[in-house]
Amino acid sequence: MNTLDKQADGDQPDRPQVGQPSTATTLGNRISGGGGRPDGPSPPALVGLRTALHRLWTPTEAILYALGVGAGQHDPAADLHLTTENSTGHHQRVLPTFASLLAADPPPLGDPATVRHAEEAVTLFRPLPPAGQVHTTAAVTALHDQGSGALVQQVSQLRDPAGTALATVRRAMFVIGAGGFGGRRAHGTPWHGPTGPPDHRFVTTVRADQALLYRLSGDRNPLHSDPAVAGRAGLPRPILHGLCTFGFASRLLLPVVGDDPTRVRHVRARFTAPLYPGGRLTVHAWRRPYGVVFRADDEAGRTVLDRGVLAVASTRWTPPDVPGR
Repeated sequence: MNTLDKQADGDQPDRPQVGQPSTATTLGNRISGGGGRPDGPSPPALVGLRTALHRLWTPTEAILYALGVGAGQHDPAADLHLTTENSTGHHQRVLPTFASLLAADPPPLGDPATVRHAEEAVTLFRPLPPAGQVHTTAAVTALHDQGSGALVQQVSQLRDPAGTALATVRRAMFVIGAGGFGGRRAHGTPWHGPTGPPDHRFVTTVRADQALLYRLSGDRNPLHSDPAVAGRAGLPRPILHGLCTFGFASRLLLPVVGDDPTRVRHVRARFTAPLYPGGRLTVHAWRRPYGVVFRADDEAGRTVLDRGVLAVASTRWTPPDVPGR
């Protein structure tokens, strides 16, 4: 098995997953019943949409994910605890952001060229094992009219077969051109960014084929591989998956917590610009009592991840909601 196994509760051949719209359903016709601005008040049909599914993984999937976010690419011996399951003296560990793969996929939102990842937040209640299975329930919690587009927010709850909470994943997707339907605008939570020089700076080069490696974890969005789709999106070439950038940055921060992914309780970030494969990623981190806050830039100095937080489990700090909620 080379990708996560996904099975919706009660699904049948040729039918969409329970609680999941068919691929022919777009954001536009869910807002207005067929496209265009709705006549009068119309609660967005997406809000409250629920999904329930089972996902299982083996050590292979955890290793593929680690390779997909750059583990071992500069020094293979340095990340054996992430990239192997049978190395002497190295117990396999799972990156905390692997939980993003266990969350429910967003509902179909239209042309992939118009959809962007806006925010991601992972909260772990215990470390992820190298192999396991989860029952994931998810709901679209909000749909905001941002004018130039629509912001769709979704929350996934992950539980093991015994019903014990494993993780919560909060996600926001931005759909370009889907705004103007008369909905409420999202108002962001005030963010007091760090001042002064960072306490840590981590720099890495992203492989030219990194997006193809990350595809092995199951995200086949053509925006990250097909030049034609990237061109429709107004991009010069395919971009790296937002969740790949998220995983890259989080992995680079592990030395701050003793290179132990099991200590991580919470990771979140806002996506502000695309990162291109073959470029350079620099993560700036400022220490806090609960962990670090961070920002990630590309080789041109553009911020690609902002409002980043990585919190460790050894504190009693409770992470606030995702910015914008």
